[in-house]
Amino acid sequence: MKSVTADQLAAMRETYLADTKARVVRNALTKNDLNTISRVFDAEAANPFIFSIDIKTMSATNQMASGRCWIFSALNVMRETIGKKYNIKELELSQNFVAFYDKLEKANWFMECVLQELDSPIGSPENRFLLDWAVGDGGQWNMLVSLIKKYGICPKTAMPETYQSSHTRTMNGILNQRLRRFAADAREAAADGRKDEIPSLKAEALKEIYGLIASCFGLPPKSFTFEYYDKDEKHHAEYNVTPLEFYEKYLGTDLDEYVSVINGPTDDKPYHKLYTVKYLGNVVAGNRVELLNVPIETFKELTLKQLKDGEVVWFGCDCGKDGDRESGLWDDGQFDYENTLDMHLTLTKAQQLDTRQSAMNHAMVITGVNLVDDKPTRWKIENSWSDKNGQKGYYSASDSWFDRYMYVVAINKKYLSEEDLAALNEEPVVLEPWDPFGTLAD
Repeated sequence: MKSVTADQLAAMRETYLADTKARVVRNALTKNDLNTISRVFDAEAANPFIFSIDIKTMSATNQMASGRCWIFSALNVMRETIGKKYNIKELELSQNFVAFYDKLEKANWFMECVLQELDSPIGSPENRFLLDWAVGDGGQWNMLVSLIKKYGICPKTAMPETYQSSHTRTMNGILNQRLRRFAADAREAAADGRKDEIPSLKAEALKEIYGLIASCFGLPPKSFTFEYYDKDEKHHAEYNVTPLEFYEKYLGTDLDEYVSVINGPTDDKPYHKLYTVKYLGNVVAGNRVELLNVPIETFKELTLKQLKDGEVVWFGCDCGKDGDRESGLWDDGQFDYENTLDMHLTLTKAQQLDTRQSAMNHAMVITGVNLVDDKPTRWKIENSWSDKNGQKGYYSASDSWFDRYMYVVAINKKYLSEEDLAALNEEPVVLEPWDPFGTLAD
């Protein structure tokens, strides 16, 4: 290993001081944000908030200080189906209801994963991964499907938000401390030859965790009254509906018909193959997280097919790159950091994934697209950051940003090719827990 030498420091300083542009940039940055002086103002004009396909959808929701975007966005997809079927103008499904069971199931999942690694050293990569990440708010499409198939859904009026459900940081810390306590207790019992005590240790931990979640989120309803006004202001009511009955009757969608389609152009993931990620999930015996990898052209084609049929699309992306909340635009051409700072920054999508520069971290809903000669130029997005940002909670993404930072979409199987349908019947390749496609949208 070589250290930075005094000669190198002197040469770099001399070069920098001789650069008049660098002096201008340095002076500008003393009083301005880097984004401000790097902004390409033509980008906003190149992406007007107008779309040739624009599915009319309900008002934006607000996940507040929580990482439940995948729940909010998925339920936003489902409320549109219910709204169309029953002529409802505005409806919000209970994100808190789904999050309650997600937390409980994730705690159980974590403990089961820990038990599978009892014979591994505490410092093994798998144990370090499990203990570092433990249980958070985030998730993926298949995890949502597992929850709904097991527990159902309900309107937000049946289980409203609480302060804790909307501000999850403290509760998550306590939950994870208890889970790590279980991991320590289980490993100690195994080392002492008391493995027979582990089931009771787990049962006690799960009981305490249920109490924590119930105190923070409230108790999920066993049944409820579903009341609403239709678009003609006519009142409707159905009494003693269970969450599973509500899912089966009012949504009535077979969620198993939807596939998580990804675009991961890295060498370790050949296209038209199925993948899963070790230790990624929430419901034991629920749907396995399965990811079908396709080229970006196919990825877009499938998304467009679903939109053209009038159905919005759940997706996961890297929202932390090249976005402006105020204007509501994601565009990889709106900040020119390379020319502002004279730095080499460009990476291919594959390089971004391989080097951990980018991965999925947020889920939203595609509700429209602008087509020129049947080719997309920009996409309309429904977010869950309230109606105070963007265009009343809706955003636009350039097509080039879509190429670089879109990673997964939930697509109905009916749009897949014969080749990709056949891939769904194959045993998936198991990726390591720390693979970039094992990240969670939050």
